[in-house]
Amino acid sequence: MFLWIELGLVAVAIAVGCAAPNLGSKWLERAERLLNRVAERRGLAVVTVGLAALGVRAALLPVLPIPQPVIPDEFCYLLLADTFAHGRLTNPSHPMWVHFESFHIIWQPTYTAKFYPAQGLIMALGQAIMGHPFWGVWLSIGLMCAAVCWMLQGWLPPGWALLGGFLVVIRFGTFSYWANSYWGGAVAAIGGALVLGALTRTKRSQRVGDVLLMGLGFAILANSRPFEGLFFGLPVAGALGVWILGKNRVALRLAFKRVMAPLLLVLVLTMLAMGYYFWRTTGRPWTPPYVVYERTYGTPFFQWQASRPLPHYRHAVMRDFYQGLVRELQEATPTKAILNRISSLVSFGWFYLGPALAFPLLAALVTLPRGFAWKDLSSDTRFLLLVCGTVIAASMIPLAFAPHYAAALTSVILALVLKAMRRLRSYQWRGRPTGLLMTRAVPAICLLMLVLRAGWLVAAWPAPVAGETVRARVLSELNGQPGRHLVLVRYGADHQLGIDWVYNEANIDAAKVIWARDMGPAENKELIDYFPDRHVWLLEADNTPLALASYPIKPPDAPVQGRRANHER
Repeated sequence: MFLWIELGLVAVAIAVGCAAPNLGSKWLERAERLLNRVAERRGLAVVTVGLAALGVRAALLPVLPIPQPVIPDEFCYLLLADTFAHGRLTNPSHPMWVHFESFHIIWQPTYTAKFYPAQGLIMALGQAIMGHPFWGVWLSIGLMCAAVCWMLQGWLPPGWALLGGFLVVIRFGTFSYWANSYWGGAVAAIGGALVLGALTRTKRSQRVGDVLLMGLGFAILANSRPFEGLFFGLPVAGALGVWILGKNRVALRLAFKRVMAPLLLVLVLTMLAMGYYFWRTTGRPWTPPYVVYERTYGTPFFQWQASRPLPHYRHAVMRDFYQGLVRELQEATPTKAILNRISSLVSFGWFYLGPALAFPLLAALVTLPRGFAWKDLSSDTRFLLLVCGTVIAASMIPLAFAPHYAAALTSVILALVLKAMRRLRSYQWRGRPTGLLMTRAVPAICLLMLVLRAGWLVAAWPAPVAGETVRARVLSELNGQPGRHLVLVRYGADHQLGIDWVYNEANIDAAKVIWARDMGPAENKELIDYFPDRHVWLLEADNTPLALASYPIKPPDAPVQGRRANHER
């Protein structure tokens, strides 16, 4: 519904821009002057954008409350947050770990999630200081919006940078899944913004502080999206190399002292910290948990990887997922593989642009003069396009794609959109300032869509539209009962693979509610004997209505794990 509304508003903006390009100019010029006065104070502008992001998301809490985890990735980041918040890098393997196996979790040699730690660290900060990991997500959204505004100040005039900051608040800081789940996205976007914001400043002034921020950005990317971060860093490294080698001998020595030495120091410290983390989690400083998980469960990452020998799966739900859906992706025909990549590109464009932000890019292309060539673009624009193209191409290589995989590009995409808006602003059709109103319409459409989405939630209130899940309701009910509980989860024939109930806290034995897999009477007895003081439940997760009953009850003769799938990397 909102897609069609946004498309309609873009069409209206085009029509009004052609018919009445001076509509509202008096009021809009006043708003632009006010924006520019704030923008000239660059530090104030960055803080304003960050606080605006925090304030808007907090204001939406009555209708868009703290989300509940749904997919395996979210539970895994929550596990990392819980681990870090309690002052540990990982957890010891549980003696009964085979009953708790689930997606994206390693159990040997330690118990932790396979993902890199950056998202878990910011969520742990929220859990430790404010009592819930969501506040870490909330904080990351504010930092992302501020970092993007800071980055844009290095590439665009101050007024346009502030406008870009407000656009990222509206498009990414409110209703996107980055702000309403535990998947991540904002953390990697912070890393990308720090790298590119520091790059242009470093080339101008060679301040050590900017270089340290660039190193911090690379460290964040290495610990959030290392694969895409590598391809993000290649053009940046090339640009730095060309800039440094183009200097004379005296300037080269100064550049090494002020730029290369501090940057290398940060990168070396990052590598040492990562090696220590890997050593604590996997026993080897060069082996991340991600690799241990892939080796354990035979999960291919690329299309061309040879099929590995099938590992031993203790649970049919995991076997069916990895040897069903994932193998289908790996063994897809060339035609189907191409269609999958096209679908990923559409998903990328819809998330990062949508009709409102895609419009100035398309309009800029349509209005290019005849004979326009690549060399006619500014060097800044060419570089941003190179970074964008490199990361998008890299993101299409793995089997799976989600928009937050390319989150490092957030500031790059905003910069390109704003550059297109600046060009469109001066466009005239039949001597009339058509482009001026069309450009002004872009932030107006984004703001109106924010109001419409919020209004729709208010109209639906108090319906549970904001993330209450069946698992969360069951957990809340059990937490409200006396004693401690052990829930054995059994799935039905129509189970949606990739959606799971069996996730636990970092300290399993201390948890009030423990989730485990139903493995049959003999194996279940082993687990029940280990937890003699707990009330044991059997949960038929796919029954309608949901069936939660005290255990033991007579199990069916042949429980079957389903095949309908919903996979996220």
